[in-house]
Amino acid sequence: MKKLLLATASTAILAAGAAGAEDVKLGTSLGFTGPLESMSPAMQAGVDLAAKEINESGQFMDGSMVTVVQGDSTCVDAAAATATVERLITAEGVKGIVGGMCSGETIASLENVAKPNGIVMISPSATSPALSTIEDNGLFFRTSPSDARQGDVMADIIMGRGIESVAVTYTNNDYGKGLADSFAAAFTAKGGNVTTNSAHDDGKADYSAEVAALAAAGGDALVVAGYVDQGGSGIVRGSLDSGAFDTFVFPDGMVGQALVDNFGAEIDGSFGQNPAAEGEGREKFVEMAKAEGFDGTGAFSAESYDAAALILLSMAAAKSSDPAVYKDQVMAVANEPGEKIMPGELGKALEILNGGGDIDYVGASAVEMIEPGETAGVYREVEYKDGDMTVVGYR
Repeated sequence: MKKLLLATASTAILAAGAAGAEDVKLGTSLGFTGPLESMSPAMQAGVDLAAKEINESGQFMDGSMVTVVQGDSTCVDAAAATATVERLITAEGVKGIVGGMCSGETIASLENVAKPNGIVMISPSATSPALSTIEDNGLFFRTSPSDARQGDVMADIIMGRGIESVAVTYTNNDYGKGLADSFAAAFTAKGGNVTTNSAHDDGKADYSAEVAALAAAGGDALVVAGYVDQGGSGIVRGSLDSGAFDTFVFPDGMVGQALVDNFGAEIDGSFGQNPAAEGEGREKFVEMAKAEGFDGTGAFSAESYDAAALILLSMAAAKSSDPAVYKDQVMAVANEPGEKIMPGELGKALEILNGGGDIDYVGASAVEMIEPGETAGVYREVEYKDGDMTVVGYR
């Protein structure tokens, strides 16, 4: 009789656990088409890796499983991005979104769809300073730092190389203008001279007029705050072909393998920066990515892994996939106090959270969130030499 009672109790516990399990859908809104399409596959792979790790642990919310639902934001088309996010939320039923990818479409998706529907978004790559002050109802976070910081870092890097005069061209959207203005203010304050700060449009076949205007303004280098798969590379090609500039400064939207593939040794002597941490977390992520068959050093791939991990660990901490509930756990999971969590340790993090403990998620990009829900950020300084990109250091 005692054995029967024990068996019945065990069955009841298992049934309760099964009843509590759910299929938690996590959406991605990334630019698989558009001006940063070469970066998106590694970013998506980062998200998939985090979800796989959570699922393989078997410790996520009473045995719940994560399904990743992919969406194309196009990166620059606000209407297309909004439609994608609407589909993810209303048709697919996602409980959180890694995205958007570019700042303008992220703002549109957040304001038009995510916020009205109460869905958490964590962007790995939308860096406009405008996102620091947007009214988001506590639903928006990002694992990449604001361009208010990138502008200051870029100014320091340029001044450190003895360059005191630059022309600036930026892609004509929230990202480009926000970064260009932030940089110009910082560079001028440090004693530098910005000869011109002008926009360019993406999607043009010929940038000779823009290049001619930049050349007329002059400068010892050209800052290209654009997109590597679009107008940014068009400006560089026009500058090289006309001899207008031979030294370029590349911020995050330009720093990718596509830049090396496009120009090789033609841009030797140029340099730039993008968000990327150093140390144990990054090294472990790069190793894990290699085992999964993708490049973990790709721009914003680490930040994408971290964005997915933060959403899922916050659900576990809240014991709920309801965004209205778990949004309040994101900052707690990302920061001290608690045991530090590196890539490959998501199962360990779940075990701690399930036991009522605290974690401090460090992840692949050295996450440390500050109000209003964004990371202070570390930047990797790079330079181009002998047809390749090399890492100079971190700031």
